[in-house]
Amino acid sequence: MTKPSIVFAHGLWADGSCFSKLIPTLLAEGHEVMASQHGLDSLATDVAAVRACLARVRSPAILVGHSYGGTLITHAGIDPRVAGLVYIAALAPDADETSQGQQDKFAKTDVFQHIDVTDGRVWLKPSGIGCFAGDLPEAEQKLVYATQGVPVADLFNQKAEGTAWKTKPSWYIVASQDRTVNPELERFAAKRMKAATIEVTSSHVPMLSKPDVVLDVIRKAASAVPAP
Repeated sequence: MTKPSIVFAHGLWADGSCFSKLIPTLLAEGHEVMASQHGLDSLATDVAAVRACLARVRSPAILVGHSYGGTLITHAGIDPRVAGLVYIAALAPDADETSQGQQDKFAKTDVFQHIDVTDGRVWLKPSGIGCFAGDLPEAEQKLVYATQGVPVADLFNQKAEGTAWKTKPSWYIVASQDRTVNPELERFAAKRMKAATIEVTSSHVPMLSKPDVVLDVIRKAASAVPAP
C-alpha cells in the first residue's frame, strides 16, 4: 500500500451504499476503502463505528463524511490515524454546537416538510425524495429511499468531544441546489474551517449525481497527505 486509506461516513436517509459510485474507482486506484455503517441510534455509537472502521484499514486515512457524516468525521477525525477530512454537503459543528444547533442558525430547507416521526425515528416520506436526491434518475431516487437510514429523533441534539477540522486539513464540497442541508450553512462551514472548497450544482447527494467531481476532491485530499 502506497496510498492513504479512505473511510466513508454516511448521513441520514442515505446509508453506506450511497458511496457505491466512488468505492470501486478508489479501490482500483490502490486505496484501501471502508464505508462505516452506523445505526443512527446515538452520536457516541456512530462515532465509535467510524473509529472501528479506522482500525480495519491501514493508516493514514482520509475520512469522507456526507451530511450528518460530517459531524461524525468532525469528532472521529481527532484520531491520530486520520490525515485529512472531506466534507460532502455536510454538517461540521464546532465544540459548542450540536448538529441541530448548527442547522438552527440557517433557514429550514424543504425536506423538513416531508418527514414523519414515528416510534421515535425520523423517516423521510416518499414525497421528500425530490428534496433529497432530486437530480437523480427516478430509479436511483427510489433506491435511495428504499435503503434510507432512519435516525432516532434526538440524534442531532446529542454532543460528542473533538473538532478535527481545527487541526486537520479539510476539503469541502458545497451542493448549491441542496434542499436538505442549507447551502448557506455549507458555505459557512467550509469558510470557517478554511477548507479547500468546490461548489457543484447538485442536490444533497453529489456523490451519486456528480461522482466524478467528488472523486476528484478525494484524490486531491489523498495526494496532499503522506503515504503510509
